Amino acid sequence: MLNILLKKLIKTSAGRSRFILAVMGLSIALLLILAAVQVEADYDDMLNSKNNQDSIANFLVINKEVTENNTASTTLSDSDIADLKKQPFVQETGLLTPSRFKVSAQSVSNRIPFYTDLFFESVPDEFIDVKSNDWKWDDNSTFIPMIVPNMFLTMYNFGFAASQDLPQLSPELVKSLPIQINIKGPSGMVSYIGKAVGFSDRISSVLVPQPFMDWANKKFGGNQNTQPSRIIIKTKDPGDPVLVNYLKAHGLTTDSDKTRFSKLRKTVDIVVNFSWITGAVMLLFALLIFTLFIQLTIASAKEEIFLLITLGAGPRQLQKFLVKQFFPSNIVITAVVLCVIAALQVWLQQILQRQNIYLNPVISVYSIATAILILLVLWIVNFLTIRKYIRQHK
Repeated sequence: MLNILLKKLIKTSAGRSRFILAVMGLSIALLLILAAVQVEADYDDMLNSKNNQDSIANFLVINKEVTENNTASTTLSDSDIADLKKQPFVQETGLLTPSRFKVSAQSVSNRIPFYTDLFFESVPDEFIDVKSNDWKWDDNSTFIPMIVPNMFLTMYNFGFAASQDLPQLSPELVKSLPIQINIKGPSGMVSYIGKAVGFSDRISSVLVPQPFMDWANKKFGGNQNTQPSRIIIKTKDPGDPVLVNYLKAHGLTTDSDKTRFSKLRKTVDIVVNFSWITGAVMLLFALLIFTLFIQLTIASAKEEIFLLITLGAGPRQLQKFLVKQFFPSNIVITAVVLCVIAALQVWLQQILQRQNIYLNPVISVYSIATAILILLVLWIVNFLTIRKYIRQHK
């Protein structure tokens, strides 16, 4: 009977317009805050997810920037390499070993005639993204395995082949063709058979196994400087502004296309911070409106509340009833906003999937935890406000 009477009093005293304004303010504030949390979680997920790991952009080949002042001294010193290894954005490093001899390649058949000068490089196997049983070499090997940049085949198919009226070649066909490799050493020209065992976009040079490179440099190489001029690093975030600034400050450079996400990262940070600040301000306003709404509702019914207390209704009973009246709307708002975030997450996941970028379609636990934390704050604000004004009007 008491609850029915209280419900009538609350409905009579409540201002619908004030309540709608409070609901709208809280909804927008929650949407902005939870969206900021989810965007940050998604960005971190795309960087660290196993499905997105070991992509092309996670590996950067770094060398000194060539200027008019250093054209004869672009090698990396031991101190340069040691300092780079100490940086927090570096997970692994590997040195690229260049060939110290002249190399040329030509076809073994007149059906697809070609000849080109080229150079070899080698890199530790853990930095290679091509898996092939033929990627090995020793003194008894019958051919030199090579990993060829995809852009070489693209240049041949859509440049050289088109202009020379030659057939275009598929990757599988190229891997089946033997290639004559000519190496010029101190005793003259020596020819070997080479085969492409895979194609890669990670390193823009023709790669050969490290054992072959060490053997060939010793057998055919001159007395050139053996200090490395290029190094490959594995990094968690190729768009990390700290990485980009470090390279710029130390006169180093890499493929700018792989670090272009630095600008995207800055944009994401700005959007997230703006959303956080705007959401926090709106949340404060929403809490203020809800507090005023509760105060005005209790103040409008203060005489009736005083009468009910006089008739035997306890302050705790009134307080418990009022919390049940006001707080459930906060739960509904939070649940609806979480549903909106979840729907947006699925939509974003489908868009990114078309770009071969994996994103978890389920919203982050951080978003859910933030929603629960905000709900707890709302409950505390509701509870303290109601207790304060019940005591004032009893």
